[in-house]
Order: sequence, then C-alpha cells, then structure tokens
Amino acid sequence: MAKEIDNKEVSNREDDYSKWYNNLVVKADLAEQSAVRGCMVIKPYGYAIWEKMHDELDRMFKETGHVNAYFPLFIPKSFLSREAEHVEGFAKECAVVTHHRLKVSDDGKGVVVDPEARLEEELIVRPTSETIIWNTYKNWIKSWRDLPLLCNQWANVVRWEMRTRLFLRTAEFLWQEGHTAHATREEAVEEAQRMVQVYADFARRTMAMPVVVGVKSETERFAGALDTYTIEAMMQDGKALQAGTSHFLGQNFAKAFDVQFANREGKLEYVWATSWGVSTRLMGALIMTHSDNNGLVLPPALAPIQVVMVPIYKTEEELAQIVGRMNEIKAEMATQGISVKIDDRDNLRPGFKFAEWELKGVPVRIVIGPRDLQNGVVELARRDTMEKESVSQEGLAARVAGLLKDIQQHLYDKAAAFREANIRRVDTWDEFKVEIEKGGFLLCHWDGTPETEEKIKEETKATIRCIPLDSFVCEEEGKCVYSGRPSHRRVIFARAY
Repeated sequence: MAKEIDNKEVSNREDDYSKWYNNLVVKADLAEQSAVRGCMVIKPYGYAIWEKMHDELDRMFKETGHVNAYFPLFIPKSFLSREAEHVEGFAKECAVVTHHRLKVSDDGKGVVVDPEARLEEELIVRPTSETIIWNTYKNWIKSWRDLPLLCNQWANVVRWEMRTRLFLRTAEFLWQEGHTAHATREEAVEEAQRMVQVYADFARRTMAMPVVVGVKSETERFAGALDTYTIEAMMQDGKALQAGTSHFLGQNFAKAFDVQFANREGKLEYVWATSWGVSTRLMGALIMTHSDNNGLVLPPALAPIQVVMVPIYKTEEELAQIVGRMNEIKAEMATQGISVKIDDRDNLRPGFKFAEWELKGVPVRIVIGPRDLQNGVVELARRDTMEKESVSQEGLAARVAGLLKDIQQHLYDKAAAFREANIRRVDTWDEFKVEIEKGGFLLCHWDGTPETEEKIKEETKATIRCIPLDSFVCEEEGKCVYSGRPSHRRVIFARAY
C-alpha cells in the first residue's frame, strides 16, 4: 500500500512551481510525454476535461451564429508567402512535408525516404489556417449576400517548439480557430470584440478564472493582424498566461488571396476578416489557477466527475447495502444533472481512494459507512476547502447541487482575491525592477513606442500583456516608467508563460 501512495504524491508547489506543475499533470492522469519529441498524449481523464471545455465553447459559438467546418491539415508553401508579415511570424515553427513515399532500404533492414517521391510543392503542416481558409473563401464569397461568413474549426496544429511543457507549449496541440468574413470594417471589429468577450465569459463563468480583457501592443499582435484582443490570466506563481486571443485582420488576407464581393451597388470590394482561438493551453491555465499540493482542484462546471461516493464496510453484506443506497442517491443526483461515480473497488483502502480523488480534483466526496446508513446521514467533503461535515441523506441531491454552485463561486472569488493582492501600480524604473521580481501584474505608464517596450523586455524579461479594456481604470495622464515621456494610460507588464 505504501508504494501505491508514493506513486500518487505530488511535489510541493512552494518549493518548485514548475516541478509541481509537471508532476501534477502526470500524477493526475491528465497527460504524458509521447515518443515524438515535444508532443503529448492526452490521457482519458485529461481529455474528458477538454471535452467539457470543447462542448461549452462550441455551444457558445453556435449561440453567436457560428457554424463548424473543417479545412486541410496541409498548406501549400506558396500560400504562406502571400502574406509576408504572417509567414514571418510562423516561419521558424513550421514543419515541412517534402516527400510522399518511403521505400525499403537497400540492406532490407529499414525504410528510407524515396528520393523519386519529392513533392512538386512542399506542404506546411498547419500552424494556423488563415491562408488555406482564405484561399477557400475566394470560392464561397461573391456577393454581399454571402456575408457575414461565420466559420469555426476544431483541429490540431503543429508549431515546432524547441522548449515544450505539457499543455502550455507543445509541438502539436488541439484548438479551435474561428475565421469570419464581413462586408465592413465596423462589422469585423465588432466580431473580434464580441468573440474575446465570449472567451472572457467562458473563463470567468466556466473555468472560475478571472481574466483581464485587453488589446495587445503592436509588438505583441498576431502576425498579420491589425489588432489583437486578448484575455490575460494570472497564475499562482504570479506569471501571466495568455488564455485566448481574437484578431481583427483588416483586409490583409482578402487582398493576399483576392477575396472580393459585389456590394449592394454592384461595386467590387475586399472583405474584412477576423480570426480567434483558444487551445489546450486552457488546461494548463485551469491547473495553475486552482490546484494545490494535494493535486487538482477542478471547478464543478469542468469536472468529469462532480461527486465521488466511497463506501466504508467490513463485510460483503454491508457493502451491498451501502452501494444499494448509493445507487439510489446517484439516481436522485442525476435528476439535478450531477455526474457521480461510486468507487466500490475492493482492492484499495478508503484512505487511498480519498487521496486519489483529491489528486484528481473531484469537487465533492460522499462517504457512507454502516452507522451512517443506519442514521440516515453521510459524510460530505468539499475539495476546494477540504472541509467535512455530517449531513442528512434527506434532500441530499438538492444540497449537493447548491454546494457545487458554492464551490464554483468560491474558486472564482479565491482566484480573484489572489490576483487583486498581486497587482501593483508602479511609477519609477527603480521600483519596477524591484517589483517585477515579486511576480504579479504591474500597472505602469508606457510611452507607446516599440523601442521602450523592447528595452524593458531585454532588461527584465517582462512584456506588455495587454492594454486593459476592463478590470482596471487605467486612463490617466502620467510619465512612462522607463523613458519618462508623456503617457495617457497604464498598461499591464508581467513575466509570462
């Protein structure tokens, strides 16, 4: 039994945050490294959480009028070269397919690339889909009646990262990417802003993760965008994490792929574009926002198992009676939309089961023993606070439904309080250099120049996470924290993942 418990222990968050994170992802059965360098295997429990994210986001997208489609994994290299800024932003991360066939080696002991099977045009493994999609949209858009075109794609992408970390940065990852076309600039800007608010709502309401909605500086924009809107979250180590972005692309891709439409007057115009996306990086954000040294802490809205029930018994007869009552309770909870697992494994002691389900972040644990059964009570434990109480079995389903809502709100409130405690207004460069070492968000004046932004990054590794559009009042006159030149508002500086 000692060996089993050792295998489930998580390292200490306070000693080494990075080690704690990596250890937790593996120990909680979320993901593991694969045989392919930089790629991960998302295990069933981790994928179940991603599925819940996928399903809720997909519902929200469809509520805002979007439909799903699918586009090729491979992109002709010539497509990327049509939008210079875009290709420059992704060139170093592209995986390239050059041949289409293998053959048995001359010694018969292996396989080699067939030199006669070289592709006429090399193909890029999708790092993002703007180019292949806009080449397709040229065939779909002819008239103002075809607009707006509101498509989303759930897919995998490949960006050949050299330094990887499970969920946060991998060579291949899962995501969704919306790509929309509009008749006017105003409609496209409105779409980009609408979708970043969809992401913010999802993060706050479903992930219980407070985020700041803002716009990126010119240096931090998506390659090829005129504006990038973002949601930025603070992790428990004080670092920022970009959790989702929405881009106003202007007419850049329409011009690159000659996508024009006849307006109401019959005049040809280039369409206006947006793109927006979130990825399995949200899994990393979820872990680092809520979890602790006992393991995962999952918001009920994303927990694959919301309630686990563990029987305490000595005889097979006691087990049968307790599990019978648990099945009745499970059926009652199903009417409240609560997902329940009865852990009646007979080869593990209750203490190990408790530790395992705490590690996996199940929000509520119910324990019933022979005496509880006789007295009509259960032991009810909540994962977020580790508090336990004895409560009546009468009305238990409704009680648990209310408790799950309380846990969801408590997790958000706790994360928001942490963020507020780690936001500081800084007005001098000497103070900045001291405060950035403590982590958190620094609200500082910036003169608006890329030169100043780059100097600050070089000297402190801090970047402008966003120019806030909500969460903080930043509109005020002041002086740039670095150059001393006039500034009209504060921005968020932080070190980031």
